[in-house]
Amino acid sequence: MAGMTDNGGTVPEPRRPSRLTEFIDPPYVPEPPAPPDPPDLRENSLRDPAERARREFAVALGEFRRTAVLVPFDPYDSLWTADQGGVRWICAFSDEEALARFASLQGDARRQWTYRTILGARLLDVMVPMLGIPAGVALDAGSDEGMLFPPVAGIVPDASAVGLEEAQ
Repeated sequence: MAGMTDNGGTVPEPRRPSRLTEFIDPPYVPEPPAPPDPPDLRENSLRDPAERARREFAVALGEFRRTAVLVPFDPYDSLWTADQGGVRWICAFSDEEALARFASLQGDARRQWTYRTILGARLLDVMVPMLGIPAGVALDAGSDEGMLFPPVAGIVPDASAVGLEEAQ
């Protein structure tokens, strides 16, 4: 029954939309054009050997910071270090085989080497500043795969970083 109004007239019941409207697509609204693809900077930058070397070093640094390495101690229970070019290098090794090769090169393979496992980030962020002099980390010293992490900004804390000219 239809509803009644105060004046006695009838108010039609609300009309339901036809179910056919459920099958009609919404009105066509064109999508905005997609932005143009950015130039492939990576491809262009990888052509530059210096940029490629910087990227490869950044990847290696990131891996080193996340990896536990072996840090040997000298016979006097101090970190095994080497001084070169005004920088004290903390020697670190990726595994026992690398440390054994180093010990052999030192002519000291027969002694028992004491070492600790330390996260690369801890070496760079904590141990290097503790030395109080320009210092970096030499990873796998004496091998073809060896790598240096010098005491420069972006590698060690800024307070421990030196300019490249100071390190020579």
